[in-house]
Amino acid sequence: MVTLRDDERLDFLFTDESMQIIQSPTVFSYSIDAVLLANFASIPLKRGKIIDLCTGNGVIPLLISREVDNAVSITGVEIQERLYDMAVRSIEYNNKAGQITMIHGDIIDMPNKFGNRKFDLVTVNPPYFQTSHPNHLNKNDYLTIARHEVMATLDDVIQVASKLVKSGGKVAMVHRPGRLTDILTCMREYKLEPKRMRFVYPKQGKEANILLIEAIRDGKPDLKLLPPLYVFNHDGTYTEELNNGGY
Repeated sequence: MVTLRDDERLDFLFTDESMQIIQSPTVFSYSIDAVLLANFASIPLKRGKIIDLCTGNGVIPLLISREVDNAVSITGVEIQERLYDMAVRSIEYNNKAGQITMIHGDIIDMPNKFGNRKFDLVTVNPPYFQTSHPNHLNKNDYLTIARHEVMATLDDVIQVASKLVKSGGKVAMVHRPGRLTDILTCMREYKLEPKRMRFVYPKQGKEANILLIEAIRDGKPDLKLLPPLYVFNHDGTYTEELNNGGY
């Protein structure tokens, strides 16, 4: 059993009916971005340590836990207390508390908490939007913090990820294509060498609206641009690649 509060509900994890996650339309519901990142990242399957920054309701740790051995430890970090609480309850409901640990805190504090070079993989689905005008923010504070750079900037996120990941370890991020130049510049500044990149399109004929990128700490220059990924067919159904999990 799981305790649901206010307008919370239990949803299946994308097309997987073996796991469920607590969501709330007024607080947080995960998007396709998180699913794509969890499948894109180069996950250590047998052993290692993974940390997911800006974890929200814990969707990425839960998605990753389906693919890895129990010896792989997963940590999620979330600054918003209610989202942290939702994540903890979802992890307990899916019997993953022995593998996934949630931390209620600021990602900026994590290098001091763990020390440098402790993780084999860092994943992050950060706030996407820069804004300097209050009218550009969501009226809902939960969504404002999740979507806008009010608690952590892109520079903060990449700098923290660089400190946490081991030399030779990987940092995987989902973002918007419009921030590509900023991301590449910032990664290089903090000794993260971009190695794999993929653009995601709503459907054929549309502009890309999601960017997946993975870098290696202290890696050598050699960036591979992967084939485009299309989310929807023209009739609004998921493409075969999405349904089959081959992305």
